[in-house]
Amino acid sequence: MTIRAKLLIGIPLLVVLANTIAFFVFQSGKVVQRSYDEMLGRILLIEQSTEWADTNLKLLYAFLLDPRIDQAEMKSAGGQLERLSGEIKQEGGQTDVSFTLEDYISMTASFLEQKQAAIQASASEDPQIAFEHYAEAEKIVGYIREEGQQLVDAELAFYRPIIQNIREENDRMNRLGAALFGMNALMGVLLAVWASRSITGPVGRLVGLAKQIATGNLDIGPQPSRDDELGILSNAIQQMSADLSVLIERDKKSLEMQRLVKELELQALQSQINPHFLFNTLNVLSRLALLEGADRTSDLIVSMSNLLRYSLQKLDKPVTLQDEIAHIQEYAAIQQARFRERIRFELDFDPSVLQEEIPALTLQPIVENAFLHGVANMESGAVISLVLRRTGGGVWIEISDNGVGMPEETLQSILRLEAGAESGKSTGLGTRNVLKRLQLFFGEENLVRIHSRLGQGTTITIRIPAGKGGE
Repeated sequence: MTIRAKLLIGIPLLVVLANTIAFFVFQSGKVVQRSYDEMLGRILLIEQSTEWADTNLKLLYAFLLDPRIDQAEMKSAGGQLERLSGEIKQEGGQTDVSFTLEDYISMTASFLEQKQAAIQASASEDPQIAFEHYAEAEKIVGYIREEGQQLVDAELAFYRPIIQNIREENDRMNRLGAALFGMNALMGVLLAVWASRSITGPVGRLVGLAKQIATGNLDIGPQPSRDDELGILSNAIQQMSADLSVLIERDKKSLEMQRLVKELELQALQSQINPHFLFNTLNVLSRLALLEGADRTSDLIVSMSNLLRYSLQKLDKPVTLQDEIAHIQEYAAIQQARFRERIRFELDFDPSVLQEEIPALTLQPIVENAFLHGVANMESGAVISLVLRRTGGGVWIEISDNGVGMPEETLQSILRLEAGAESGKSTGLGTRNVLKRLQLFFGEENLVRIHSRLGQGTTITIRIPAGKGGE
């Protein structure tokens, strides 16, 4: 059974038990309340009726002494007594006291008649008759008090066994409610224990397994079998631990193989010419050419030495545009010594951009491609230009030539960074490598635009974002 099913069964069961207790308690309260309301309602009406009869008698006496007082209060009191008399008649009474209740209602009506007769006699200025009616009304009020007390006693006598039954029923319901409450509490405890064993216990074991894996201990023994989600998760952790063990063992073998490869690479590098020895040799040749009067040869050797030194630096460190331009000028000097007047190299830059940083060997490979693939076969009039300008969005670098251009398929392959899009004639890094390093360095794409037409040349535009740079 899944955890969801267990919770959907256990929690509603507990709620039903709690609602059952509340329902029984509510029903018991309703029975008691209804019985007390029925009994006390009639008693309260009789008591109120008796009190309003006394109030009407007092107001009548005051009126007879001074007929000039306002009769509104007396009329209101009479209306209240009539209303209460009507409610008592509507409520009715028990069989044993019904005749007494009828007498009580009749006496209330007689009192109101004597009251009205006294008021009329007073209005006709016959005080003797008015006070006779008052005396009769006073006697009737006394009878009303006596009959009212008898009615109250009769009501209490009639309801005494009923009240006893209500108390017994109430005690029984209280005992039943206590039993149900205890049962509900016991079910709650059992549900909590069951939830702890079914959910929190396995979760705790899973947490322990996760901590064990986090410390690097992947030796997880067999776990108890379960048929719910936690069992699936436990099996997944066991499988993950086994897979991690296999992957770690495979990585160990891979690292060992890489170590062997590095050792072979180191041996191969050690068998090559030491770059410092090469630089020293080039410096000796440069001085020898200078002593022999071959100034151009000496300058060419110095440019070659600087070119090699710049190319052998680490490519993961950024350089300024000033360093990159200086490197391009060294390369252009070597190429112009080769091509002489056939090719002209033009450089135009804004001095404010020279301290901007870019990846090393970013512009020189593009200039080199312009020499080798763009204008190398031109007999005359070849021009390669490098323009650097600052704009609101950063720095724009434009490298253009008037050479042979390239097909649209080759252009799109280079922009998509497809391998094999360039020929292997270049002695440095390819355009694909440059574009990829620009994306990684600045964390943006679409930094390079290429416009080329066959027979008309190629223009490559590089956008250096303002205030950005990577590792």
